[in-house]
Amino acid sequence: MTTEQERRSGADDKSARAANIFDVARLAGVSHQTVSRVLNNVPSVRPATKERVEQAIAQLRYSPSPAARALVTRRTRTIGMVTPGSSEYGPTSTAMHFNVAARAARFSVDTMTLSESDPAAIRSSVGALLRQRVDAIVLVVTDIAELDVVLNLDLNIPIVAVAATTRRSPAVVSIDQYRGARSAVRHLVELGHTRVLHLAGPQDAPDSIERVRGWQDEVIAGRLEATEVHHGDWSARSGYELGIRLSEITVGTAVFVANDYMALGLIAALSERGLRVPEDVSIVGFDDVPEAGYLLPPLTTVRQDFAALGGLMMQKVLIAIEEPENVSVSTPLPTTLVVRKSTRGV
Repeated sequence: MTTEQERRSGADDKSARAANIFDVARLAGVSHQTVSRVLNNVPSVRPATKERVEQAIAQLRYSPSPAARALVTRRTRTIGMVTPGSSEYGPTSTAMHFNVAARAARFSVDTMTLSESDPAAIRSSVGALLRQRVDAIVLVVTDIAELDVVLNLDLNIPIVAVAATTRRSPAVVSIDQYRGARSAVRHLVELGHTRVLHLAGPQDAPDSIERVRGWQDEVIAGRLEATEVHHGDWSARSGYELGIRLSEITVGTAVFVANDYMALGLIAALSERGLRVPEDVSIVGFDDVPEAGYLLPPLTTVRQDFAALGGLMMQKVLIAIEEPENVSVSTPLPTTLVVRKSTRGV
């Protein structure tokens, strides 16, 4: 026969198993919205409050049910993501690390890949995600026209854009392409170079625009010889073709290249022309792709922290969902200059 103590224990177990977000809130002395913020790792929750909520969760053995939470919050815990239809290192790394950060916050990501980069395609993708009742939308912007569309979208859910831009907006997060470019050129100046060419990315790519701006400003600051910018398309092939064609790349020249793959192509072209790196020409890339340290020579480059960017994107989404009144303009994340053997003093 069951004792009274056993019945109470069984009732307690049943209560614990049936505990919901409101039970946790009552025990912790907070609102259910605060419990939701703790569960979502929203950074604005005070440590003492977070500790009380976590203790209540442990005491009640509360395990949040996605279905139950959706009923309470009217949310799907799904984020829509619009990405470019390309395999470029920056956008693919951004998307990958955002997915990692979203999973850590117990969100799923529904991705729409653009078949072509134009405003109509963006609006169509956003509309499709809205019909799926996502909680927020994140866009990886690779064209300046796309950014104009994104910043003018009027949605009833949060929107976050990843884009290098001088336009300050609470909806935008980025890595500091401008200061990264300046650090690359400054490194070459400190090595004694007085002529620094720039092989840039596409003219309408936000990252490329900011890197060109950084190069230009550092050239002016260093009182270097002014030279024309030359645009490629981020590919190793375009770096190679520019390296073959540009006769102004001669002994004593330094080159800041828009990304590491273009730098790889440039090194191959210069080798065919009988120019050695770094003995004759110093080269700095951008991105620090996994292969950069294994090129011949290992490439000096500017590293972007895509893991930190993914985390910042998710943090921005969570704050926009839970505390929209606290969304603010984010400072671009810093880059790191990685010095290897493709640069040398003169």
